[in-house]
Amino acid sequence: MILSIRGVVVAVIFGAAALTVAPIAPAQDAAAIKRGEYVFDAGGCVSCHTDFNARGPRLAGGAGLKTPFGTFFGPNITPHPVHGIGRWSEADFIRAMRDGKAPDGSYYFPVFPYTAFTQITDQDLKDLWAYLASQPAIDKPNRRHEAGFPFSWRPLQAGWRFLNFTPGPFQPDLAKPAEVNRGAYLARALAHCGECHTPRTALGGLDGEKWMAGTRDGPEGAAAPNITPEPETGIGKWSARDITFYLKNGIDPEGDAAGSLMAVVIEHGTSRLTDQDRAAIAAYLKSLPPIKNAVRKAAH
Repeated sequence: MILSIRGVVVAVIFGAAALTVAPIAPAQDAAAIKRGEYVFDAGGCVSCHTDFNARGPRLAGGAGLKTPFGTFFGPNITPHPVHGIGRWSEADFIRAMRDGKAPDGSYYFPVFPYTAFTQITDQDLKDLWAYLASQPAIDKPNRRHEAGFPFSWRPLQAGWRFLNFTPGPFQPDLAKPAEVNRGAYLARALAHCGECHTPRTALGGLDGEKWMAGTRDGPEGAAAPNITPEPETGIGKWSARDITFYLKNGIDPEGDAAGSLMAVVIEHGTSRLTDQDRAAIAAYLKSLPPIKNAVRKAAH
């Protein structure tokens, strides 16, 4: 979606802590795995956990994300028992996604967007776990994050969480149509679009008053476009069909192609959604309050 990956990111950055004793379940039912694959694609997980630049193994980590607080590397999320999440239990995984905590209880850095993933439903989390458990285990060590003190000190995350984190599953707005609520769930929880397209405070929290209004300080220091329906600085002149076409094919109404990380997100994520779900995302974006906020043109 005009989604990119923000300095507090698409995808499931768990760090390298994987300390539980319960082994990953080897047998999962095929239906759950199939549903989990769809959740995985909707979340754009592969873009953070595969180092495409180095042609690294799928989901074995290594992709770096530069932020104002340091460079953080997506970890190995294959079922490898040493370098991946092979010793995690399903409960460990759900706690990581919903509460932003490692199996040993330590806090994850918010570059792993648990602040969005906390809204994922229990069923989707269980299905996603089943899918990850079914993937090949890759023997590839995780890279250490490159962040200086105090940003490298995990206990400080307690204060950040108090100010910026509201845990709990997505709550639909009963005053809105079902399609808009489905789109909101996809965009807010799974695809975590706001992590890239919403400006941040000095402490790195999302500025809720400018939700989806774009930022000049987006992923890798690039601008993330305004995706509210404001006609001059946002996507107010885009039709719902324009949005769904972009999410499927990566071509905007001006004929420009998505580039960089967004191209990966579309190829491995939104292009794999159903037409109905892409339409739901478009309906949600069109329903947002228009916010005038000019950012320099980005490669989406």
